[in-house]
Amino acid sequence: MATNVTSATTATSDGGTAAGASSPALARTPATRTPAARAHASGGGGDLQELAKRHLWMHFTRMGAFAEHEVPVIVRGEGCYVYDQHGKRYLDGLSALYCVNIGHGRAELGEAAARQAGELGFYTNWSYAHPPSIELAARIAALAPGDLNRVFFVSGGSEAVESAWKLAKAYHAATGEPRRHKLISRQLAYHGTSMGALTATGLPPLREPFEPLTPGGHHVANTNSYRWQEDRDPLWAADAIEEAILFEGAHTVAAVILEPVQNGGGCFVPQDGYFQRVREICDRHGVLLISDEVICAWGRLGHMFGCERFDYQPDMVTTAKGITSAYAPMGAVITSDRVAEPFLHGMASFTHGFTFGGHPMACATAMANIDVLEREQLCQHVLDREGEFRAMLESLRDLPIVGDVRGAGYFHAIELVKDKETKETFNPDEAEVLLRGFLSGELYRRGLICRTDDRGDPIVQLSPPLIADREQFEEIEAILRPTLIEAWERIVRH
Repeated sequence: MATNVTSATTATSDGGTAAGASSPALARTPATRTPAARAHASGGGGDLQELAKRHLWMHFTRMGAFAEHEVPVIVRGEGCYVYDQHGKRYLDGLSALYCVNIGHGRAELGEAAARQAGELGFYTNWSYAHPPSIELAARIAALAPGDLNRVFFVSGGSEAVESAWKLAKAYHAATGEPRRHKLISRQLAYHGTSMGALTATGLPPLREPFEPLTPGGHHVANTNSYRWQEDRDPLWAADAIEEAILFEGAHTVAAVILEPVQNGGGCFVPQDGYFQRVREICDRHGVLLISDEVICAWGRLGHMFGCERFDYQPDMVTTAKGITSAYAPMGAVITSDRVAEPFLHGMASFTHGFTFGGHPMACATAMANIDVLEREQLCQHVLDREGEFRAMLESLRDLPIVGDVRGAGYFHAIELVKDKETKETFNPDEAEVLLRGFLSGELYRRGLICRTDDRGDPIVQLSPPLIADREQFEEIEAILRPTLIEAWERIVRH
């Protein structure tokens, strides 16, 4: 199993997306360009490449890669497409890291934020409230399943996971079980990069540089049945959670955190009955169940919340990204009435928070985003079109390099193999050449932004905006198929 970090926008960087140049760009007059693009074209404000290489420290990126290569600079977005500083167009098959659910260029979200800025640009939710956070919390509670009626706002996904784990520990302490502090998650799962969220993350290459981490993490098997023995019990991975709880001591375990569809490793879906079994296990041992939906909420799986797709009721949901379609940074922990109850009386308090949690402009943006999701019925659109999207990806199984296709909704991955019959994977050196040495940069050059990743076995991952339709599916195949064929010929058969 390869363990290198994900490949990204160039053949030699690590941040997570692969992109490519495509058809001639749509012409734009100087008046329609962004300020950054105008500055670049006129020479004002310095060259964007020079400035980026000198001053910008990009996330999860091998910065040395850009000594010999351009930094991909995206200046404009429209629908399912983005444009770079040269005017070249790319199909955003990753929704800018699973974020831009309603597509690019939705001016109404910016207008909603601007209106809010004119009335109240910021006020804190520390002991105060303001209309945007109140109204958004009520709207989310109305949309969330079951008794998930309390909304604790944060600034992003890692903060949401961090907050949920702290809340789980605080809840157990408040209800007389202060020794419950441990968190169980799955191998290869990504839950964030802050120290607590990194403990939940099951990716050793991301964890090791920052150890020792927050104590209390325990990792169990994921649901990647492609790599299982054929006679294995389909719910063995769920039962592994109970084994871990018993091994750690149920009286020390605070919560289990799971994604509806696991991102790390490449869109692992649950087996039928998996989450129902996990819910039973958590209830039997008094453990809270956190559904990490930083990616899987807000239509990504065809429902407002991913737990609805697989029909289970969590005690908490963590969310971010699609809550605003990333037009503003925001996240939230949505909790059940039961979890919130100990903190609602007398002098009790959940002593935790972030300055910008529930920022009024972010709340206004989220409200406008949900308006679009509902008005355009984008959850239903995903359910109506996911079969066609999946069929396009399944059609690639005739290629010798394609071992598996998996996922749900608009969140899918293709696993790449050296041998389809034996499922032989690539070793780390081979994966480096395949993903960063060729696929990542070539997909970018051809006009497709997606993810090439080897945080498990090598995959290509696709997560297009929820507005994507047949035209975009056909364009993805037209780029992906010949690129994978060339990868096989150049990397495997050579």
